[in-house]
Amino acid sequence: MANTSAPFGFRQYRGRGTTPSFEQVTFGNGGIDFNATVIYNGDPVVRVGSGDGTIKQAVGSAGGSTVTMAGVFVGCKYLSTVTKKTEWSNYWPGGSPVTSGNQSTIEAYVINDPNAQFVAQSDSTGLAQADVGTNLDFNIGTGTAANGQSGAFLIHGGATTAALPFTFQELVLNPPGANGTASGGFNLAVVSFNNVETRQLTAVNT
Repeated sequence: MANTSAPFGFRQYRGRGTTPSFEQVTFGNGGIDFNATVIYNGDPVVRVGSGDGTIKQAVGSAGGSTVTMAGVFVGCKYLSTVTKKTEWSNYWPGGSPVTSGNQSTIEAYVINDPNAQFVAQSDSTGLAQADVGTNLDFNIGTGTAANGQSGAFLIHGGATTAALPFTFQELVLNPPGANGTASGGFNLAVVSFNNVETRQLTAVNT
């Protein structure tokens, strides 16, 4: 049965840490760009260009994402303007969930361990065993506000660019028959960080 397009961003697959937080770290003291666009669970994130140290949703493209990533976003905590209480959320809703005076209450939870690996869906071209070892870009896709889940997915290309964000490690083939385990478009792959703050850029292995 052919795979169907159902991207979910970058879901942690394995690493040196243990559940439930794995290699999750906290970016505190206003860790998210104030009033930034939505950041969904599983979205790659980058530092804001103004140099204030906060993060925002990364923008991938087929043209090549060569900006160093801060990691993969997995949630946040903030003092809500609406509810007047501290909210824990699996995604950053954007807009004005906090007041300007309370920006320091924002904490972002990010996975940036250089040994972390993630599962993500490929584009309509798909990935093959022959692509293992190559570096890959991503498209940010469209997230889902109803559950806060990312819509990011991998872009096939077999790129040799050393500055691309992820390195293709292996295909996901189990459980057989599950969406994404068939060959061809929209299949699932395990990737590791390549271009991230905690890891030096590397060339492809093949």
